[in-house]
Amino acid sequence: MTLQQLEYIIALDTYQHFVTAAEKCYVTQPTLSMQVNKLEEEIGVRIFDRSRKPLRPTKVGEQIILKARQILREVDQLKDIVSGEVESIDGEFTIGIIPTVAPFLLPLFLPQFIKEQPNTFLKIKELQTEEIITALHQGTIDIGILATPLEEKDIREITLFHEPFLLYLPKEHILSKNKNAHTSDLKLNELLVLEEGHCFREQTLNLCSHLQEGRQKGFEYESGSIETLKGLVEQGMGYTLVPELSITDKVGLEYIKRFVEPQPVREISLVVHNSFSKEALIERLHNKITASLPKSIQKTRSFMKVRWR
Repeated sequence: MTLQQLEYIIALDTYQHFVTAAEKCYVTQPTLSMQVNKLEEEIGVRIFDRSRKPLRPTKVGEQIILKARQILREVDQLKDIVSGEVESIDGEFTIGIIPTVAPFLLPLFLPQFIKEQPNTFLKIKELQTEEIITALHQGTIDIGILATPLEEKDIREITLFHEPFLLYLPKEHILSKNKNAHTSDLKLNELLVLEEGHCFREQTLNLCSHLQEGRQKGFEYESGSIETLKGLVEQGMGYTLVPELSITDKVGLEYIKRFVEPQPVREISLVVHNSFSKEALIERLHNKITASLPKSIQKTRSFMKVRWR
């Protein structure tokens, strides 16, 4: 068994096609096929089910590939330590960030970060939480920015901030007359939520889990966009919960109500696989992000962390 063979089966798992995997590994297709066959003969099991299209790993193959990814990550970590690159942030890194954070957080810190770090290239992908977790385990992304805790044993969480949930409701709604919002005042048949797959949706429903189910009058709509939900609210179609970073000083203030203390919040963190060794990158991202946050987010307050799992 060689590291090269492990790289080949990971490429096959990623691209699900022999020719494409060979091209990505800069070898011929017969060479890649021969090495994969040799590995399967050596360990005595089939790693891939070649009868399926696109190509898929067998059950035992899934476990072997997961372990292969872990081995190669640890090899890369060892190389970094030997070469003294742990403190370097030069190079390309892939970041996965959830859609309910990306449009509000990235503009705050990203322009200044890339200006200050000209030798660092960040490849940023909007992914849902479960996709980020899977990608971290598979080694296809380096860092995630999402809602925590995850409680994944191989993933490390570095808390960035606690972001309050705000009630976003029509200006003429009866609840707008109250100084602060109470979860006990909410009704599920008026609550607009994101579509399934978003952790913010799960947090919203967990926060309102004590309410009886009801049906939205006249329509039912689940969106992948907080901005779309806000637009519906502004037209009097119901109310929704939004993260505080989605509200600027000039836009949306007339539609929001804060919840009574302890305010419900979501915890946003940098997350990395335990094998990720670029501590300097984690530190600089953490410092730049936290320094860019509005004072209302930075300020210590009484809060209640809402889980999504």
